[in-house]
Amino acid sequence: MRTEPKPTRLDRIFARLDREPQRPVLDVPRMTRHRVVLFGATLAFYLTIVLAVVTTSWLVRLDWQAMLFRPYQQWPEIHAFLDYWVVLGQRGPTAVMVAAWLGWRCWRQHTLRPLLAFGAALLLLNVTVGAVKYGLGRSGPHYATEIGSNEMWHWFQAGSDIFPSGHTANAVVTWGILAYLAATPGARRWLSALSAVLSLSVGLTTVYLGTHWLSDVLLGWAAGLLVLLALPWLEPTIATAEAWVFTRRDRLRARLRAGRGGALPMPEPVLLTPARTPAAEEEPAPLREIVPPAAARAPRTSALLAPGPHTTRSERTPVTPAGSRRPPHPDRMARGTAAPAARPLTGG
Repeated sequence: MRTEPKPTRLDRIFARLDREPQRPVLDVPRMTRHRVVLFGATLAFYLTIVLAVVTTSWLVRLDWQAMLFRPYQQWPEIHAFLDYWVVLGQRGPTAVMVAAWLGWRCWRQHTLRPLLAFGAALLLLNVTVGAVKYGLGRSGPHYATEIGSNEMWHWFQAGSDIFPSGHTANAVVTWGILAYLAATPGARRWLSALSAVLSLSVGLTTVYLGTHWLSDVLLGWAAGLLVLLALPWLEPTIATAEAWVFTRRDRLRARLRAGRGGALPMPEPVLLTPARTPAAEEEPAPLREIVPPAAARAPRTSALLAPGPHTTRSERTPVTPAGSRRPPHPDRMARGTAAPAARPLTGG
């Protein structure tokens, strides 16, 4: 009895990489009451951090204490590793990696929602975080001028766009979008916890390197979380954009198929009628006679034939012409006559 080999773990992994034959039904997150409450709490935390920094409260003193502690001097042995670790919060490299993964998911699941949701999240992040950065104009630790100051409203100075932390907010959105687009609740919980730890570690790395205040990291983490919580409000727009792209794709395919000589429906013939003039309306006679088809035409008689009965060529009696048909010639003799005698040659 022949048995098929049992698939190995590697075979199962490659089998899952195959493209799904049909578009799966995806669970689109909705703005539930729990999400609305969480969005409101995060927004309140965001405004509290901004108010604490603007009023130079205890949070600003904590910022200066962490800055003067100089963590990069306390633990110099991890400086080289954290220089690479902070790249996980940079928008360029992380966006390329996540977009590649989401692009493969789009191809496998016959949908554009993962990439469109990621693009909408990045656009919302750049608009909201960028507006607060340039609106508050806070200088970083390397550009601080007065100990204990909140270093706000320095719009025209170098390094005055660090509040909130862009690295932290970008890490929250870039890695949190994977949890937002997860297919199962279990994967969503694990990815949410992983993205939270990863984003906080990236933010604390910037504090270690001395490029951000501690309050910058807290505000950046809240800003990224607000973007992820607001994404369900953009789902109808994402669905509309996806339907528009698929419609354009189908039209382009139809045009390319028609340009390659595909079968096109033949247009129906249009009957053209001559325009009727006033004179033609008065005279009911037709403009031209309708000619019957060739099979129904009567045999035409030539006007050059002599009157009388005529016979066909097969009924005529063959007639042999008399005499020769060759043209007359002075040196040629007619048939049946003797040739004249040759004249003797005489010498002269």
